[in-house]
Amino acid sequence: MAARKTAARRWFIRGRVQGVGFRYFAQNAANALGLAGYARNLDDGRVEVYAVGPEEKLSELTGLLYRGPRWADVRGVEEQHAAVERRGSFEID
Repeated sequence: MAARKTAARRWFIRGRVQGVGFRYFAQNAANALGLAGYARNLDDGRVEVYAVGPEEKLSELTGLLYRGPRWADVRGVEEQHAAVERRGSFEID
């Protein structure tokens, strides 16, 4: 059985995504998927999410980020490949 390749992604989510629990939603989703990384608010009103883990789990997280938590209104998600950083958990910055 082949080892799973570790990858990393960075997403920038825009819309009504600050003050609605989006970072906590991302943290819970990432933890459930076994991903490490972080979520943080940006000064321009977006939320940045960075995650490291297997490709298929990152794809699952992508779908969840497009939906967001109940009170969010996601208007766009920009996804980028990112360098793999060693992280032990998923943090809220």
